[in-house]
Amino acid sequence: MVARTLKRIFYTLMGVAGVALALAALFMLTKTVQRSDDFDRLQDIILATNIAGGVLLLLILIGNLWRLLRDYRQNVPGAKLKARMVGMFVGLAVLPLIVVFYFSIQFINRGIDSWFNVQIEEGLDNALMLSRAAIEFRKRQNLVATTQVAQKLLAVPDRQLALELSVLRRGSGASEITLYGNNNRVLATSSDNAANSFPKPLTEEVALLMQQNRPFVSLEPLGDGRSEIRAAVTFTYRGNWAREPRTVQAHFPLDERLGNMIDSVENSFSEYQQLVFFREDLKDLLTLTLGFVLLLSLLAAIYGALLLSRRLVAPIQDLVAGTRAVAMGNFDTQLPTPSRDEIGFLISSFNDMTQRLATARREAILSQALVEAERTNLEVILARLSTGVLALESDLKIRTANQASGSILGVNFENRVGESLRDVAKDNTLLEQFVDVALVHLDSGESDWREQIVLRGDVGRRVLTCACTALPGDEDHAAGYVIVFDDITALLQAQRDAAWGEVARRLAHEIKNPLTPIQLSAERMRRKYLGTMDEEEAQVLDRATHTIVQQVEALKEMVNAFSDYARAPDMDFSRFDLDKLAHEIVDLYRAQENDLEIILTSDPTMPLIEGDRVRVRQILHNLIRNAVEALEGTPNGRIDVQIAAAEINDIEVVLIRVMDNGPGFETDTMSQVFDPYVTTKPKGTGLGLAIVRKLVEEHVGSIDAKNQSDGGAMISIRLPLNEEAREKTIARGLGRADKRREHA
Repeated sequence: MVARTLKRIFYTLMGVAGVALALAALFMLTKTVQRSDDFDRLQDIILATNIAGGVLLLLILIGNLWRLLRDYRQNVPGAKLKARMVGMFVGLAVLPLIVVFYFSIQFINRGIDSWFNVQIEEGLDNALMLSRAAIEFRKRQNLVATTQVAQKLLAVPDRQLALELSVLRRGSGASEITLYGNNNRVLATSSDNAANSFPKPLTEEVALLMQQNRPFVSLEPLGDGRSEIRAAVTFTYRGNWAREPRTVQAHFPLDERLGNMIDSVENSFSEYQQLVFFREDLKDLLTLTLGFVLLLSLLAAIYGALLLSRRLVAPIQDLVAGTRAVAMGNFDTQLPTPSRDEIGFLISSFNDMTQRLATARREAILSQALVEAERTNLEVILARLSTGVLALESDLKIRTANQASGSILGVNFENRVGESLRDVAKDNTLLEQFVDVALVHLDSGESDWREQIVLRGDVGRRVLTCACTALPGDEDHAAGYVIVFDDITALLQAQRDAAWGEVARRLAHEIKNPLTPIQLSAERMRRKYLGTMDEEEAQVLDRATHTIVQQVEALKEMVNAFSDYARAPDMDFSRFDLDKLAHEIVDLYRAQENDLEIILTSDPTMPLIEGDRVRVRQILHNLIRNAVEALEGTPNGRIDVQIAAAEINDIEVVLIRVMDNGPGFETDTMSQVFDPYVTTKPKGTGLGLAIVRKLVEEHVGSIDAKNQSDGGAMISIRLPLNEEAREKTIARGLGRADKRREHA
């Protein structure tokens, strides 16, 4: 806004300056017409003033026309109508102005030409030519007289030169005669002015001509307004080459009356020529001034056209601008009513329309805000759900997917919205199996279905409960599908754990009760009858009772394992040195298993861990014993135990890995290695790894089993380092024990 105001002020000042310069030029022009003596003095000023004013007005004119052309090219509202009106007004103004300008120029040219008489100019030319011819005749006469003096001096001895030179001067009519030798040396001189004792020297021009043996004659003005003719010739003594060449210079006074007449003719002719010269300048100056007046008139016409067109087009421009604003969504646009005519009625109707549109838009925005709020609430709810929700288009393109769906299927759906579910499934094994099951129902036209799906992948076996329903569309086709699914693997595992725990508890109870009487009865029989039998029968009885006692002890160990698995352990958390505990257990097994290589890798500077020392000891003991049993019959058996502290996802944890080079886990039972009573060893109970998993989960940790690429099995455990780490793990849902409790 400020820039536009400054620009308007600038153009106004330029216009005022141009008009002021035009008026000043016209005023000075009237002065020169009244007094021709001022023309020579003021013509340059008038010309410069006209040019400056013309440039200013031309710049204003170009600026206005450029803005009009720019608006026309940019399709500014009202620009075309404004251009037509300006063209019409300018056309109406230009034609009479050009006619007046043409006849004014003709009048000026003829009027100025009439000021000068051609016969006078010819008479002045003839008089000037006559005066110049008289001067030339006089110059030739004086040059001849000087030559005659030089010839007469040839016969005069040097001692009589001064006397003879005076006689010759008086006889020739010269005012001064001087005889020069070499180097312009004065040999003799004679003058009619006795006071003039110093003759006039030879000029460089005369000396140069004398060296070339050429005569010199010229008309030269004197200081008092008179003129004289100076002539000079050089001569040599014939037959006497020893004598130097000599130069005679003579000054002849010009008749004062003749000089005045010649000066008068030349001055009159010069003044007349000056008037002739100024005649064309005056014509040009008047033409330029009239052209400037024409330009000023054109500018006034254009300004008038622009002003009038702006007033007529302004309401239309406002209406077009308001229409564009409404088209861009600004329904609060209100235009000023310029008058009570038809255009005013049109603008009033426009204001009423925009007011109604603004009211309707506010209601629409309110409704949209309510819809967006509901949508936001729905998105928040979907984001917080642990159940996966996947919305698809009818062509199976992903419409939306919550975070839980990506976590369950192992896919980041955030950047895949709009892509086909089939294409996304090509990069993910779990999703591909999920899509295959869903397509079986959807391709058969079954849009509402429910099924439990088992997925297998790198993370193991997952069980999903899945339900699908169609979104309402037209009569023949659904608008899309919503698939809701949940990972019930942990729930099923918790149910199995609870069932196996109950089985273990009952087995422990039912088996433990008769074990002690059986053992006592066998020992009593051995003590009572062993001494009364012969040697052979005694050996049979001894072997039988010993076998009974050993099997009872084995059953007691199994019952104790059942009890440990079925009973929820009482955790006693405290800070202890895991590195020291691991060395104690590894050293114990190194002493027992001499044919195995057991390597422990740990960090003595590792911080203390906060956990149940007894349960962690049992975890390490079960893992190493499980590895020892797996290496039975394997030559060069090796067990690697690695313990290290780390920070994963801003959570301080302890990583425990137990690896062996045995046969590893069977592929068929890989997903069930932590289930109770699952074992491939002849004497195994199948509770070792199950108990380890239970103890790890009670520490809010995680455990994983897999086969190594170069052979052998590896068990990986991650335990929180302290209470803060356990709380973070539970808050982020990374532990498994809390999930099991939730499902339970």
